[in-house]
Amino acid sequence: MIQFQYNEFLLALAAVPLMVLLFLLVISWKKRMVKKIGDPRLVYEMISNYSSRNFTIKFILIIFSFILITLAFANPRVAVGSQKVNRNGIDVMIALDVSKSMLAQDIKPSRLERAKQVISRLIDRLGDDRIGLVVFAGRAYLQMPLTGDQGAAKMYLSSASTELVPTQGTVIGDALKMSAESFNPKEKKYKSVILISDGEDHDESALSIAGQLADEGVVIHTIGIGSPEGAPILDPVTNELKKDIEGNTVVTKLNENELKSIAAKGNGTYLLYSNTEDVVSGLYKQLSTMDRRTVKDDSLVNYDTYFQYFLTLALILLTFECLLSERKKAAGIWVKAASPEHRKKERPGIARTIQAMPVMLFLLYSSAVLAQDDNEEIKKGNEAYNKKDYQNAAASYKKITGKDAANTTAQYNLGNALYKSSKTDEAINAYDNALSKSGTMPEKEGTFYNKGVVLQNNKKIPECIQAYKNALKLDPNDEDARQNLQKALQQQKQQQQKDNKDKDKNKSNQDQKQNKDQQPKPQPSKITKQDAEEKLKALLQQEKALQDKLRKSNVSSPNRPEKDW
Repeated sequence: MIQFQYNEFLLALAAVPLMVLLFLLVISWKKRMVKKIGDPRLVYEMISNYSSRNFTIKFILIIFSFILITLAFANPRVAVGSQKVNRNGIDVMIALDVSKSMLAQDIKPSRLERAKQVISRLIDRLGDDRIGLVVFAGRAYLQMPLTGDQGAAKMYLSSASTELVPTQGTVIGDALKMSAESFNPKEKKYKSVILISDGEDHDESALSIAGQLADEGVVIHTIGIGSPEGAPILDPVTNELKKDIEGNTVVTKLNENELKSIAAKGNGTYLLYSNTEDVVSGLYKQLSTMDRRTVKDDSLVNYDTYFQYFLTLALILLTFECLLSERKKAAGIWVKAASPEHRKKERPGIARTIQAMPVMLFLLYSSAVLAQDDNEEIKKGNEAYNKKDYQNAAASYKKITGKDAANTTAQYNLGNALYKSSKTDEAINAYDNALSKSGTMPEKEGTFYNKGVVLQNNKKIPECIQAYKNALKLDPNDEDARQNLQKALQQQKQQQQKDNKDKDKNKSNQDQKQNKDQQPKPQPSKITKQDAEEKLKALLQQEKALQDKLRKSNVSSPNRPEKDW
């Protein structure tokens, strides 16, 4: 399908009706002049060698030449089908346990570091699959929406740590729910969840949720990280072994039965971590047996341009117009009667424009050649991008945008390359530059979507919500934009709840401080020093008795100490 790179030049076609109106006015003016000169019959006999038919043909040739030159300026192009990226894969959500029990070192250097290593190696193997990440402990959070960008996936994986989730515990059920919400609900297959945990806490809801997801076509695989014998937890803050409320050293153990049950309910497999390569190979083998769907990705499509054909045809038409005479092919006295001076008077004023047309055509062709050079530079940048050489790709795109800031293709691809280079602010600026220039609706929709992903990954939730809304206005059927918008709105709601809670807390502290300030200042004590010492001794005895009572109560209490790992 043909599309135009520079749609703004098509506005020049609005001049065509004006040129037609001008032509009709010239015809009318000629008829009036014939009547003013004298007897119309005699006047027409004197100019009988003039061909009004040829005059009309010459005007039509000029109109068509103007249209062709305008179209050439707009740079008609066709997407090269062989350059489109067709991904044949599935959607994989990874649920990673980041509770403090994952800091245990029964697997060196720690359970969490080995789990991240497994995920990183798996990302390298899942080339055509989309990947998302959920981190969980006492609560579950969406760390990264589904994306085919492996570089972004690894960037977010590297930032996963126990500090991401302040509430401790192991809520596997919530992690499975959030992973399921990231999938396309219209699909009944092509979806898998990989749960990586030590499974220490028994989550009663996890098994029922795993069964529900299996009914919806989600396959759940689990990986056990740790040892059944267990190991102590080294607190990174104090650099000491973690202890419970009674002062006993905490020992965290792998709960294989829990993870095996979840995998069985989810129609998947359970793998015990032994070494990274064996686990990744076994998991990849299981994922390879799943049905896969084809997804087209045209963010880096190359184009074949056809401006040169339009210019060539326009040149042929203009040449023919110059060679076509307004005189009839007649012999004898009629040829002689049409003197050079007479032909010059009868020739309309537009002839001077035609005489200057070769110079204009040369300028147009030079501009088109420059556009072709830009396309070659874009292809060069795309080749570097496909080789994951994002710096050189960005350099190629910047060469074009430096000369032509209105090149939306270069601006869009520059934004992608800068995002892959972790230069998110510059990437957003490039997307804004692409959006500020007029382009096709699919180009604008794709630019808004990519901008939304970058903003969402940068935790700029209000801005990413607006970007997704703009994308959906242009393409209401973009299911990916709709899902990401829902996640962003959920994140915004959670952030607002947190801000309101902090606001209420700050207000409470201020009220307490205000009440404290309003309390009357204590007056100087009038008791003697001996009375004060006796009262202090009495208070110390009461405190000692209270501590003894609490100690006896704690020893006899059968309640389980609160878990914070």
